[in-house]
Amino acid sequence: MTRLLVPAVIAACAALAPMAAFAAPPAPPAGFAAVDLEALTSTELRERIARGTTTVLVPIGGTEQNGAHMVLGKHNVRAHLLADRIAEALGNAVVAPTVAYVPEGSIHPPAAHMKYTGTISIPEAAFEALLESAARSFKQHGFRDVVFLGDHGGYQESLARVAAKLDREWAKDPSCRVLASTEYYRVTQTAFEDALKARGATAAEIGVHAGLADTSLALAVDPALVRPQAMAAAPVAGVTGDPRKSSAELGELGVKLIVDRTVAEIRRATQRQ
Repeated sequence: MTRLLVPAVIAACAALAPMAAFAAPPAPPAGFAAVDLEALTSTELRERIARGTTTVLVPIGGTEQNGAHMVLGKHNVRAHLLADRIAEALGNAVVAPTVAYVPEGSIHPPAAHMKYTGTISIPEAAFEALLESAARSFKQHGFRDVVFLGDHGGYQESLARVAAKLDREWAKDPSCRVLASTEYYRVTQTAFEDALKARGATAAEIGVHAGLADTSLALAVDPALVRPQAMAAAPVAGVTGDPRKSSAELGELGVKLIVDRTVAEIRRATQRQ
């Protein structure tokens, strides 16, 4: 009887094999999304690239003061979570580790945000060298498009310079290109501001740093980034704008604009004839 069962067992295993091949991937580690490069093994990432996941998004944040009501890592959390949403919408992208060390001004004597405790600044040349080396690494591994997503206004020109340098160097090699997204940041200074004004917000409230727009985006992405009790009083030093009317609902307007317009920009830029 045992011998008669062997062929049946073999047949059953053969039938189950295709199902195993299509088994769901393991859940990502805590704090990561399924599209995050860091949540994959080297082999898993290589296989994804081979199957067409050939775009890598590089979220770039910054560690800086945001007044008394927002955490120092606001840019880092926001850049990564928005990059995850953009990657999910694209369908052929993964998200690289977030760049948290960026130029923030002179360290000694302290200038700009460096006057406030917790801000971290690195030289512009070091920042650009980091981005360049990261892009070269991604090209080496078979990615065809590297996209810089900068959540901070101060280094946008650096992103453009690195992308232009590499694209000039790789002009005769169509295997990889670099895009410094302009829509990702520009939306926050244009369409999102217009949407807030249409809902009654003033330019003075919207501000340019840690005001209503900035704080609303943070609330929409992760409410833990904001200390609501610290917004009860008038804005303090380090804040340009007035965050007191901020809300996740207002922030979602910006999130949708950022994701939709950045996805459209990347699709346009990565189309190949």
